[in-house]
Amino acid sequence: MDDTMGILWQCLIFCLGACAGSFLNVCIYRLPQGRSIVRPGSACMNCGHNLAWWENIPILSFILLRARCSSCGARVSFQYPIVEALTGVMALMLWRKFGLSAEFFIYFYFTSNLIIITFIDMEHQIIPDVLSIQGMILGILFSFLTAHPGWINSILGMLLGGGTLYLVAWGYQLAAKKEGMGGGDIKLLAMIGAFLGWKAVPLVIFLSAGVGSVIGLSLILMQKGTRHTAVPYGPFLALAAVISLLYGTALTNWYLNLMAG
Repeated sequence: MDDTMGILWQCLIFCLGACAGSFLNVCIYRLPQGRSIVRPGSACMNCGHNLAWWENIPILSFILLRARCSSCGARVSFQYPIVEALTGVMALMLWRKFGLSAEFFIYFYFTSNLIIITFIDMEHQIIPDVLSIQGMILGILFSFLTAHPGWINSILGMLLGGGTLYLVAWGYQLAAKKEGMGGGDIKLLAMIGAFLGWKAVPLVIFLSAGVGSVIGLSLILMQKGTRHTAVPYGPFLALAAVISLLYGTALTNWYLNLMAG
């Protein structure tokens, strides 16, 4: 009976997360355009057809409609079910780590913000201030509700995260005489620091730099870019932040044990 209830709970959490992912898709599409994320309701981007409730069921509607609009037949991007499934999986992972606690809801907001930022940055190479600055403020406010990281560590994390990338960007611009990192990345790491605390910032920087280097070198080797090709850094910071949130303690302990022999 306990196993059955556990499975039902996991299915419920995933479905609720996927429903939230449907809203994240609206944010990803509308925020770069400066449009309201509340009104009007969801509609086909090609013909303007207002979607019925059964056309808005996360993942399932995409499959049943065969990735096409029911009115004009225009193709629907695979981004929609990917975001919905990703948000559902993230909700499930957070539930398994934190249970239905204050931390679960706080970090679900945090990771949802990271998902929106990732997909916007990949397509438009921008990180809207409404997400990062709002995230900084809420990260500090939420820190008063939980024991970890605590409000002092949250403020220090915001300062260390934003300050570190600001110095890196300033140094690169001084040496190369051109901008190498946008202000959006600086504010994003400040937001990450506000949610995870200052101790997580070095790990996030290390992981994001490592993954970013691998992706950049892969693009060069595949002749799809050069060493001057602009690659959005926000998605790497977001991925590193999620890894740090879920596995940061285990990774840090593993590294310290490795160094200690």
